Amino acid sequence: MKITDVTAIQLHNPEGHPIQDATIPTPKEGSGGRGQIFVHIKTDENIEGLGMTYASPGVIDVIENSLKSELVGKDPLDIERLWNDMYWKVRGYGRKGIAFCAISAIDIGLWDLKGKYVNLPLYKLLGAYTDSVPVYGSGGWTNFSEKELLEEMTRYVSDGIPRVKMKVGKDFGSSEREDIKRVAAVRKAVGDDVSIYIDANNGYYRKQAIYMAKEFEQFQVGWFEEPLIPDDIDGMAEISKATSIPIATGEHEYTKYGFRDLIGRGGADIVQPDIGRVGGVTEWMKIAHLAHSFNLPVAPHALQLAHLHVACATPNLKVVEYMNVSLEGDRLWYVDFPKQKDGYWSPFHDKPGLGLELDHYSVVKYQI
Repeated sequence: MKITDVTAIQLHNPEGHPIQDATIPTPKEGSGGRGQIFVHIKTDENIEGLGMTYASPGVIDVIENSLKSELVGKDPLDIERLWNDMYWKVRGYGRKGIAFCAISAIDIGLWDLKGKYVNLPLYKLLGAYTDSVPVYGSGGWTNFSEKELLEEMTRYVSDGIPRVKMKVGKDFGSSEREDIKRVAAVRKAVGDDVSIYIDANNGYYRKQAIYMAKEFEQFQVGWFEEPLIPDDIDGMAEISKATSIPIATGEHEYTKYGFRDLIGRGGADIVQPDIGRVGGVTEWMKIAHLAHSFNLPVAPHALQLAHLHVACATPNLKVVEYMNVSLEGDRLWYVDFPKQKDGYWSPFHDKPGLGLELDHYSVVKYQI
């Protein structure tokens, strides 16, 4: 079997709700919309792999004008070799960032194709640990009013999900009192039996984050995500030592070497690799194993339908992110996808690969 073509498309839903976190500027009037990039890997045996990543500028250009030439004519089952070829192709300009997003999309597509080739769901092909994983309802954006925040958090709980995540660090960390007030309101609304995770999206400074962590401890917070910019590993380690709240981070790290440093220097209590950024399934699994060797749990960031499979093959998994803003797109892009039930989520057991198929009409309607 040989790869005959690699194509990439971007779908965009202009009606996606605008979102804001600690370090996203205030959305402009009429802004909004949300998209995703998809990769199709075609073969001479009419088996096609579907991969995906974030709709970032430049990703499609890297796929089409740099990586495609490394793939066409090659055996798609030689995933480690192909990954290595792609990595060295972008060595001079993209060992992190958009080039790694491009590699991630292709690698996910190769694993989807391999699952279809052997007629197994991806999580079974990887070596399943479980067929059902816990999820948490994620959102709580800083541009939500307190009323909107509480409505979203309690809706997740009503849907059977006993774990929720909200944003803090509002206005680049300058609204400390409001952050505390909003966390207190969510705790009161959801009760004591629901786990609350908070995400500062890099919005605080080191000492400020330690102070805020002490304030958040009174609300039984389950983790404190990205209190600092991701490059300040020593700062993350300092915060971890200063609070009883576990520090979660990793969504803005791109390589296993970066995760080695992050974990080895004590910068993460909960490791959050993103399959759409770290190099796809191939590298995500290595990072999960690395975390396991340090006896640390993994809680993947976003790109939830791809993470669902690798999560089911990960014994040190803590929980999978389940986002309303992602569901908006999932309902449009795919013919069907598995739904969570009572806070747990299972891949399709009878569909090979990722078990996902793009909706033809959505492709026609939303393709840029």
